[in-house]
Amino acid sequence: MAELVLPMPFPLSISKVSKMRNQALILLCIVVFGVIGTCHGGSLRKKYYKKTCPTAEEIIKNATEKHVANDPTLPARFLRMHFHDCFVRGCDGSVLLNSTTNNSAEKDAIPNLTLAGFDVIDDIKAEVEEKCPNVVSCADVLALAARDAVSFKFQRPMWEVLTGRRDGRVSRVSEALANLPSPFANFTTLVRNFANQGLNVHDLVVLSGGHTIGVGHCNTFSNRLYNFTGRGDQDPSLNPTYAAFLKTQCRNLTDNTTFVPMDGSVFTFDNNYYVTVKQNKGLFQSDAALLTNKGSRNIVNELLDPKKFFTEFAQSMKRMGAINVLTGNEGEIRKKCFVAN
Repeated sequence: MAELVLPMPFPLSISKVSKMRNQALILLCIVVFGVIGTCHGGSLRKKYYKKTCPTAEEIIKNATEKHVANDPTLPARFLRMHFHDCFVRGCDGSVLLNSTTNNSAEKDAIPNLTLAGFDVIDDIKAEVEEKCPNVVSCADVLALAARDAVSFKFQRPMWEVLTGRRDGRVSRVSEALANLPSPFANFTTLVRNFANQGLNVHDLVVLSGGHTIGVGHCNTFSNRLYNFTGRGDQDPSLNPTYAAFLKTQCRNLTDNTTFVPMDGSVFTFDNNYYVTVKQNKGLFQSDAALLTNKGSRNIVNELLDPKKFFTEFAQSMKRMGAINVLTGNEGEIRKKCFVAN
C-alpha cells in the first residue's frame, strides 16, 4: 500500500503536520493490517540481514567511510544517486544498471549523466559479496552507503535505513526523463513529481535541503543568468550580487563543464541551504520555487532551525527510501550492481 499522504494545511507547523501524518499512518496500518511495520515500505525492517549476513551493514559502513575519507565528494554523489534511484521505479537499484545493446538504461538519461561514484558502489558491493554471496541487494547497498557517507563527518547515523530491498531488473532512460524532478521546474511541477512518489510538500522542501552539499553544473541554471524568458534577460528573483558572481563562473549558456557549490560550500551538510534560499541565492529555479508558495515558505522558515532540519530530513529520507520497494520474492539480488542476473 502506498504511504498515506495527508493534505497539507500550510499554516500548521512542521511538528504538527508530522504528528498528524504519523498518527494517521499508524491508525491506517492497525486498521488495515493489524500490525505496525508491514504498511509503509512493505517488509523493510531493521537489521534485515541479521541472520543471513550479520556483518552486512558494518561492512558497508566501513567500506563507505574508507572511500569517503579519500574522496569528500562522495556524500553528495551517493545522496543524489539514491534520490535518482528512488524516483524512478522506486528504490530498486535500477539506476546502477548499465545500458545494453537493446536498452538504454536510466544511467544514460541526461539528468543522470553527471551522477558519479558508480565504481565505488560496485567496490562496496564486492566487499559484501566476498563475505555473503548473493544475499545483500545493490538497492540496500546504495541506500546504506548514502546514509553512511553523509554521516561520516558526524560519526553517527543521520537517519535510519530499513533494509530488505530487492533489485529491479528493468531500467529505462525514458522513465528517468519522465520522473526525475528538473532543476528548471516550477512549484506546481515539483509538487506533482513528489506526489507521484507518495511524497508531499513537506518532503519536497525537506529533501531539497540535500542541496546543501555538492555542486551544480552551469547548464542547469545559466538560463537564469542569460536567457530567463528567452529575451536575453536575468531571472529577477535571483539575488543580483549572487547572479554577478555566478556570471564570473559561468560565462555563457553553452558551458556544460564548469560547476559551482550549490549553497556556498561543497562538503558541509547542514541547514545553510535554507539560509541561501531565503536570501534568493538558491542556485536552481527549483530552489527558488520553494519561495513562490506560502506553505513551502513557512516550511523553509522553520528549517532555519538546525535541529528541526536534521530531525525532519531523517524522517523524509526514511519515507523516500521506502518508495515502491521490491521485497520478498520480487526482483532479484544482483551479484554485480551494473548488470542484471
